[in-house]
Amino acid sequence: MTRMNKSLSRRHVLTGAAAGAAAGSFGFPAILGAQPAAIKVGILHPVTGALSYSGTQSRFGAQMAIDEINAAGGIKSMGGAKIEALLADAQSRPDVGAAEIEKLNEAGAAAVVGPYASAIALATTQAAARHGLPHVVDVAVVDQVVTRGLMNTFRFGPGVKKTVDTAIENLIKINDAAGKPAKTVMIVHEESAFGSGMATTLNAELPKHGFEIVETIKHANPTRDFSNIVLRVQARKPDLLIPSNYYNEYVLFARALRQQRVAPKAIYSILGGGASSYKFVKEFPDAAAFVMDCNHWFDPRKAAALALKEKTEKQGLFYTYEVFMNYSCVYLLADALERAKGAQRDAIIAALASSTFDMHVMPYGPTRFVNGQNQGAQPVTTQILDKDIKVIYPLAFASGNVVYPMPERRA
Repeated sequence: MTRMNKSLSRRHVLTGAAAGAAAGSFGFPAILGAQPAAIKVGILHPVTGALSYSGTQSRFGAQMAIDEINAAGGIKSMGGAKIEALLADAQSRPDVGAAEIEKLNEAGAAAVVGPYASAIALATTQAAARHGLPHVVDVAVVDQVVTRGLMNTFRFGPGVKKTVDTAIENLIKINDAAGKPAKTVMIVHEESAFGSGMATTLNAELPKHGFEIVETIKHANPTRDFSNIVLRVQARKPDLLIPSNYYNEYVLFARALRQQRVAPKAIYSILGGGASSYKFVKEFPDAAAFVMDCNHWFDPRKAAALALKEKTEKQGLFYTYEVFMNYSCVYLLADALERAKGAQRDAIIAALASSTFDMHVMPYGPTRFVNGQNQGAQPVTTQILDKDIKVIYPLAFASGNVVYPMPERRA
């Protein structure tokens, strides 16, 4: 602090003290009522390691909601108590995520929001359950997250089964309307619980609807060279390519396809890490053009969703699903805190279990948890059109018209 700043600070303190004395002399109490204790909430995401981009975006969305809630007066039923974010880093590793839960428990967290990735969530929800710590899961699509009977776990977004069912339903509509140009399919997925679970489900479901899966390819995280995988795609010549990856690998794969001029009739991602990302669209528009995705997305009809997008972009960030999912999760938790009227963990769990929260920016109905899964959660199918991301299905939320098959892309 400079000398001038010290002087100003001292002057402000003295002025405040004098004002306080004056207030006392006019009969006002010199000491106001104590402020309610802050409610400690763990914000747990992988902000370092392979998933750091998504983790950082997730943390931003959660923090933005906390700031808004606090600025609006905090939790009213608790005397205006503010939410205090306890920031934790899973470092893109399940074991570290579980260890962070232990630290959050010791720090007195009333609840936890996060942790983005499925493998990490399987560890963090289990660790939190040992302490009866409410855990609001933002993304983490593997269905085992909510099928283990953990009473503390509440997933806001849809799981793999719901997303795959929706993706296939929308794909059939799109393919049928175009005269069924796609008959053969190739799946490329990352190796963790997320990608492997997705591939297993697709291999079981797609053949039931007349699609032939010619090959399923698994890759490591991280992977920095997709040349060999692209060559295999080129050799197999599938009509439809379904990638399921996290952001970095998704973008590298899409760029490698473009560079080697491998162009199936359609790229139809399911929970594709890059296909629903404005960052991908802006930085690699040629590779992104006409790519489709069934994924988490905001409701383009809601003014609040568009206002949040503008606010995010003013911070120089991209409006990714990690942002608006975590933003909504914090508001969901705040609604439960209002109804719990306290920071007791069992009361928060009961409030979440009975939630009808609908003040979110998603294309969801009211929140209703059954065995920890939000029954109101709804994925949508998007397509990258004219360097923008448009919702194409369901039609009730559509902001663009599907282009299928993919037009021939120029080199």
